[in-house]
Amino acid sequence: YEAPTTLDAAARQAASGARPIAGGQSLLPALRLRLADPGQLVDLGRIPELAGIRRQGDALAIGAMARHQQVADSAEVRAAIPALADLADHIGDRQVRARGTLGGSLANNDPAADYPAAALALGATIVTNQREIAAADFFVGMYTTALIREVRFPVPRRAAYQKFRQGASRFALVGVFVAEAPDGVRVAVTGAASSVFRHAALEAALGREFSAASAAGVRIDPADLGSDLHASPSYRAQLISVLAQRAVQALVAA
Repeated sequence: YEAPTTLDAAARQAASGARPIAGGQSLLPALRLRLADPGQLVDLGRIPELAGIRRQGDALAIGAMARHQQVADSAEVRAAIPALADLADHIGDRQVRARGTLGGSLANNDPAADYPAAALALGATIVTNQREIAAADFFVGMYTTALIREVRFPVPRRAAYQKFRQGASRFALVGVFVAEAPDGVRVAVTGAASSVFRHAALEAALGREFSAASAAGVRIDPADLGSDLHASPSYRAQLISVLAQRAVQALVAA
């Protein structure tokens, strides 16, 4: 177990094979169940440059080690992107929100996680110790990892997130994040497939007319959606439609 105080030291240890640990809300259960056995852990919790939330021009820069509850409670986040604060405030339970981190969630890229939907819909940039990666290029598959330094979220004109929670885990059975930016409308869906994705048909419809009725008129094809013991592809398709309508209605009514 290593606990470096600089990002360079952590990067060297990770490059040598150590497994980074942020909040531990995914990794520690995997260790307990013997689903992971990295041999060496590098704790990112003592690195000051990975913390902090600040406004940076037209974007909000959030450190990778920002806890979910810190994002939810941040006055900067609530002023700039209230939908992101609300999303963070409904992740898991109180313990998960107190320990889990933004960077850990994005690096783990669980297919039912909430933050990937926000990152994709808002057009965020994920800054690692080596380069900057657009969210559209970052989410390439389940559980793909990177050593994240911070995430920069462009401030939208307006945005909303709606999710239908799986009762036990509180992950999103389906979650839909709708963001209206100067360059158009983005709709990101989580929980419905092997990775978060943008829904082009909903974006096109809402770009023409930003209304719940417009979203309701889009047929959601279940062909590429996931199926498990919780929901069929058809059920998830219905949830995408309903949650998109609710998100749009919340913004129209605001």
